[in-house]
Amino acid sequence: MTTLPPGPPLPAAVQTALMLRWWSAYAFACQRRYGDVFTVRLTGFGAGVYLANPRDIKTVFAGDPHIYHAGEANSVLGGMLGPSSVLLLDDDLHRDRRRLMMAPFHRDAVARQRGLIAEIAAANIAGWPVGVDFPVAPKMSEITLEVILRTAIGATDDQRLAAMRALMPRLLTLGTFDTLAIARPSLQHRRPWRALRRRIAEVDELLYAEIADRRADPNLAERTDTLAMLVRASKEGAGQDGRQMTDAELRDQLMTLLLAGHDTTATALSWALERLTRHPQALAHAATAAHSGDEDYLDAVAKETLRIRPVIFDVGRVLTAPAEIAGYRLPAGTTVIPAIGLVHAEPAVYDDPGRFRPERMLGATLSPTTWLPFGGGNRRCLGANLAMAEMRIVLGEVLRRVELATTTAPGESLRISGVIQQPHRGAVIRVRAQLHTE
Repeated sequence: MTTLPPGPPLPAAVQTALMLRWWSAYAFACQRRYGDVFTVRLTGFGAGVYLANPRDIKTVFAGDPHIYHAGEANSVLGGMLGPSSVLLLDDDLHRDRRRLMMAPFHRDAVARQRGLIAEIAAANIAGWPVGVDFPVAPKMSEITLEVILRTAIGATDDQRLAAMRALMPRLLTLGTFDTLAIARPSLQHRRPWRALRRRIAEVDELLYAEIADRRADPNLAERTDTLAMLVRASKEGAGQDGRQMTDAELRDQLMTLLLAGHDTTATALSWALERLTRHPQALAHAATAAHSGDEDYLDAVAKETLRIRPVIFDVGRVLTAPAEIAGYRLPAGTTVIPAIGLVHAEPAVYDDPGRFRPERMLGATLSPTTWLPFGGGNRRCLGANLAMAEMRIVLGEVLRRVELATTTAPGESLRISGVIQQPHRGAVIRVRAQLHTE
């Protein structure tokens, strides 16, 4: 007999509204009331079982991927990413596409991009205002977008680059109502969402132009951008089905990289500066580390930021068959939800979890079920290596090139944009001075 854990008795429509507006706060409230496993019900998505115990999360991450479907759970992103995005695929097709996309994210490949990432960050930082408060999130977004455009898409056409730089921030600025149209693409044909549909179409035009350029490039074999690698691997029959990826399939992977590899890292960097400017000792330590080239502490800052301010609050898996989890036999069709944010805030896992303390990450051996900002199992974020390297490099460039002011202002609250938890004021900071660097 299948059963569901207890949860709020509120109607699904009410719970959906609460989640859209106060996602993490609602999950924390449910945990306080029902414990580490509870059921929520959302309009159009049925029952979702939240899991906050690392043991139960391990069951999910180590489970049979034919039973635990992450792609199906991510289907709410289909209206933006497209149906063949690696995030939306399951089973053998997911394994095949993921294998095609792994090469650009290996440690050696990421290390080769270090100089370019530092150059992009330095150029942006040089234009930051001095002596005034400003939201740093748009600056971080510019940096991470440029990194993705240059390393993943390989864009070199000046006009196309300028158009992409202008369009992507508009596309990724999602309100609550936009989120509904991403989850239900048919809504994009209706008046309130037609602007969103136009923005997606404008970006698609640019992406298809890049794909056409790459297919026609006589020097394709020498190129190192992700798009070139995908076209090359596909031509060589690397896919399990032995056929080339279509332009539409390539477009979906590029849109996935833009969304998952740009906005998330920009948000993490914004939170890092928001936290550092409110913790003078950590800021001073990080600045010293940046000037001395000590990346261990910068790495600890990045990891602690992702713990205390996870960009994605949870991940999901749709059960294709009944499964035993947390003492319940859950029915097929249930979405099980490892709650990243709940685990990261658990006092039994992290001492004084509400305190930002990068030192806790120095030399720490992190378990994949207690520190999981990139998800886990066979669906762990492909770009985790790139994201962590980018955070270390960009934080190092910021702290070497500017002197940041500290603040006693309250920490910024969360604002939900799509599935990302952003600082509600854009991580406002103040630069005391631009520093001279050799």
